[in-house]
Amino acid sequence: MSALLGSAHLGPTLAVTALAGLLTVPAGLDGPRAALVVAAVLTGQLTIGWSNDLVDVRRDRAVGRTDKPLATGELSERLVRGCCAAALVATAALSLALGPAAGLLHLLLVAAGWAYNLGLKATALSWLPYAVAFGALPGVVWLAGPDSPPAWGVAAGALLGVGAHLANVLPDLGDDAATGVRGLPHRLGPRLLPVAAVAVLVAASAVIALGAPGLPGWALAVGAVLVVALAGLALVRRGRDSFRAAVGIALVDVALLVVAG
Repeated sequence: MSALLGSAHLGPTLAVTALAGLLTVPAGLDGPRAALVVAAVLTGQLTIGWSNDLVDVRRDRAVGRTDKPLATGELSERLVRGCCAAALVATAALSLALGPAAGLLHLLLVAAGWAYNLGLKATALSWLPYAVAFGALPGVVWLAGPDSPPAWGVAAGALLGVGAHLANVLPDLGDDAATGVRGLPHRLGPRLLPVAAVAVLVAASAVIALGAPGLPGWALAVGAVLVVALAGLALVRRGRDSFRAAVGIALVDVALLVVAG
């Protein structure tokens, strides 16, 4: 079971699901509605994680990825395909249960993740699925309730997605180069990439600070300190630590949204 969950990219999957759950607070969703949003997002993220490993299995074997259960043979491709298909059916059902607008937008979010896995990751447009998916996430949550999503929330989400993408690729630059993957982060290179990731993430924080209504001064001050500290960590560290710092900034920003709401 642990290998199967690991193949679904459990850390990012739970992080995105947690973001969706936290966003239900400022969106004003009640308990059952919030649970439905979380369930839809969780199953959607599982399909994205599993499909990513299925698409990359041969590339991961070629570079000797010991952290990938499919590449090492710990998991069978048939099992992961079956789980991915089941999660995809659940995603469609749960998404449509949210209502037409929220449901279709969430399916677009999931489709963006699949588009990345199926080829956009190796192009200069590798950032686009992240911008679409993270920008759509606040829209899904708000449209599942009585209100329309705030424009600044969608903009901040898109920026957070691009920043997370840039940081997430850092530990895989060498392996990707060996197998011909050249997305936007690879074109920026190891020197410019951390700087670009931090710049985009700080821009997302600034959008929230300037756009979120009713944000108390103390929350803004604490958030600014945390964002600066995490941004510094993302600049001085490498590999998975940079991605964890990016997720940390995203969680700080969502906390600010909750306080403002």
